[in-house]
Amino acid sequence: INMRPLTEEETKTFYKKLAKYIGSNIKFLIDREDEDYIFRFHQDRVYYIRAALLKFIGNVGMDQLIAAGVCFGKFTKTGKFRLHITCLDYLAKYAKYKVWLKAVGEQSFVYGNHVMKAHLARMTENTPQNAGIVILSISDVPLGFGVAAKSTIQCRDLEPTGIVALNQCDLGEYLRSEEENLVSQTIYLFE
Repeated sequence: INMRPLTEEETKTFYKKLAKYIGSNIKFLIDREDEDYIFRFHQDRVYYIRAALLKFIGNVGMDQLIAAGVCFGKFTKTGKFRLHITCLDYLAKYAKYKVWLKAVGEQSFVYGNHVMKAHLARMTENTPQNAGIVILSISDVPLGFGVAAKSTIQCRDLEPTGIVALNQCDLGEYLRSEEENLVSQTIYLFE
């Protein structure tokens, strides 16, 4: 399989997008204590894979393997990077800013709608406007990620129908784009 390291420009673009959500916590993805994990590029996508697994799949033919590891996202034709829903668990674990939804707002969000103030249960203090945020259920189940449309302070004075967070990706994405996501889903080999 042709899984190569990211170029300097790709790494810069990828880390910039990832830092929007997890900030300096990127170091916890790279410098893990349990095992060595690395980011690899394959067919415009970035994968997060165990180094030991990468050595193993070197013996597998290119036509036999679609991908390996967790797909964090893909590069667009214009060179921008788009995070995929498959990296949600890692974003949720290391996110700087989070939003928790009431039970009534979960379904609306998973159907692809933005987060309204009426659906907001709580929000990380001092969340700036336009910051990358992870959206969770009230029971801390990650539902998706997006961008803060308003800061924490602005949300206090917002009307109930006002938009608090813009939906960029949610768990409903698996169903809405099933065929498209087939290739980008996590494929585990001996993990």
